[in-house]
Amino acid sequence: MRDFNFSFRRRQVLTAMALSPLLWHMQKARAAEPVTRRVVALEWLPVEQLLALGVTPYAVADIPNYTLWVNDPPLPASVIDVGLRTEPNMELLTAIKPTLLIWSSGYGPSQEQLSRIAPGIGIAFTDGKAPLEMARKSLMQLAQRIDREQAARDHLAKFDRFLQEMKPRFAARGDRPVVLMTLIDARHVLLIGQNSLFQQAMDVLGVRNGWTGETNFWGSAVVGIEQLAAVKDADVLCFEHGDDTLMRQIAATPLWQAMPFIRQQRFQRVPAVWFYGATISTMRFCRILDNALGGRA
Repeated sequence: MRDFNFSFRRRQVLTAMALSPLLWHMQKARAAEPVTRRVVALEWLPVEQLLALGVTPYAVADIPNYTLWVNDPPLPASVIDVGLRTEPNMELLTAIKPTLLIWSSGYGPSQEQLSRIAPGIGIAFTDGKAPLEMARKSLMQLAQRIDREQAARDHLAKFDRFLQEMKPRFAARGDRPVVLMTLIDARHVLLIGQNSLFQQAMDVLGVRNGWTGETNFWGSAVVGIEQLAAVKDADVLCFEHGDDTLMRQIAATPLWQAMPFIRQQRFQRVPAVWFYGATISTMRFCRILDNALGGRA
């Protein structure tokens, strides 16, 4: 009987040793699962990066303005709004017990404040030169944190194929530049410039950016509407963000009616896209650009 017990215990030990890699992977999977269960994105760039990895955030900052300025991909109604991106509701954040907080580096509450609530990671939009390259890096950085590296590789491969497939759509455009703008108020517009998220995509598509003036670190510039009078022989795309009333007010002014692109009928209002996003925003931008100008000179 003693020999039988010894033999039985020995088989148990050997079986456990044989299964130990499997058990390790199972434990790893169980450990990773909660991390993606209640992920909170405190800025819209992290929202986009999570969605690119196939993860729906549990909560997001400022959903009403996300709907106006980002618009796509839409968020499920179940996603919790945790307040402003600059000043999220810290009590609510604590109450929902996030498994992971993700923010845009240098934006919103300090890392020290957020670390008191949950583990977190900050991702950067740009280095001031190439936001699209930074988007690739931040996606892989986040993917490593939540064990989604293959999803990140698949997404980036899909993104690269998408850009190449879109390129022939603009072959007939010639050299006419495109000015990208959105309204800020009755006197100012925001222009998208050379070091913006969309610039690298425009370079691949062979579309010239019509705004060559100075831009800030994020690739945009706020200028007076009167400066648009200097835009000659260009298509102008104005991205909407629930501002139809403001657009009508501006369009009624003599200054606006005298703009060269208005007289030449080269002005279009187009759907919102997030200027400070990543690859999903870039693909949406390319589709919008194609719908507005693709296949036409």
